[in-house]
Amino acid sequence: MNATIEQTPVDRSRQFPPFSLTRLLRTVFEPKAGERVCVLIDLEHPQDVEGFRFLQNPDLSIQRHAHDVVYQGLRNGTMYDLGLKGGEMFAYEITGGSNLDLPTKGYATDGREIDLIEDVYQKYDLILCVSTYSATAPLTAFAKKYGFRGATMHGMNQIILSSGLAVDYNEVSKQAEKLRLGMTKADWVEIDYVFDQKRFTLHLDLGQQEAQKSHGLCRGGPDIANLPAGEIYYVPAGATGQFPHKYEDGTIGLMTVEGGRIKQAALLRGSQATVDAHNEKLTSDPVTGELGELGFGTQELPVSGRDIQDEKILGTMHVATGRSDHLGGKLTPDRFANKKNATHDDILFSPTKTPEINVPQVRMHRDGETVVLIENYVPAAYMRGLLA
Repeated sequence: MNATIEQTPVDRSRQFPPFSLTRLLRTVFEPKAGERVCVLIDLEHPQDVEGFRFLQNPDLSIQRHAHDVVYQGLRNGTMYDLGLKGGEMFAYEITGGSNLDLPTKGYATDGREIDLIEDVYQKYDLILCVSTYSATAPLTAFAKKYGFRGATMHGMNQIILSSGLAVDYNEVSKQAEKLRLGMTKADWVEIDYVFDQKRFTLHLDLGQQEAQKSHGLCRGGPDIANLPAGEIYYVPAGATGQFPHKYEDGTIGLMTVEGGRIKQAALLRGSQATVDAHNEKLTSDPVTGELGELGFGTQELPVSGRDIQDEKILGTMHVATGRSDHLGGKLTPDRFANKKNATHDDILFSPTKTPEINVPQVRMHRDGETVVLIENYVPAAYMRGLLA
């Protein structure tokens, strides 16, 4: 049945409804009247939240969106529409890395220094975090401890607001579930990579685990929705092989994976110093190389230039190194030699993020059969069939 479905590129020109904060919060949370809501942002100097001084800095576009769209949106109708209370904004010092633990102190817009646990986590039912670096992992841990729900929306920009945050998350959840059911309890996934006419393969053991979905709905108990959502993911039980990795400075390195961890990086193109620094980190803090996630995008979205949305695009895939406790994994911050290394870093492969690296095929072994999921960043017949 699936083999007859033609392989077609993802449609990224779809039209989206205008962004509505009320619709987003109602869909994601189904909030109850009287629940208290607040907004969290990160700043290099968190004291600058006093009187909204940070708005004077034109470089802080993410924080401006947090103010103009979320904070003002709450106060200009959304809180009334949903019967919510509160609506305050608080700031904490920028962490400097994805999913690093948050500081204990912050600041309010009236200049008060606050304790994030006592003044935020224990007092609000819904926490909306719009930040430079993802805070999903630490906020998930705090949500489960203190009983709140929330959404993390790091890297917010106009494209994300007009597409990934404007979608109907009821539909996103339904589509993600179709893929999840067709990909759950897989034995393994293999990803083929081609760089500079050389082929490499990464094999990820999944151990027939239940596939999970990030689908944008956070209506039950304490939890955090990472928005934009729309992915199927696993925490690998093990991994072996090699894959090319594009560093932030454009350097391409070859990662050698053994026992579920990146053991060594070798230069393929670019700066040897960049690769040397990575190898030094892998030696001094070996768990930084642990592959803690394998994810697949489920949505047809425009490219935003931010991984938080672009990794949700159907046809892309990502692996992640480091912290995995927020995904159900066992790697917690205390297992890192240096707490500043306790990040969760997604490594996205897509035609726009990594045009130098092709992914000719992604295969999954499940129920005694090997099927092709993706070819050249395009969903193959099996994956398209699941969505039909």
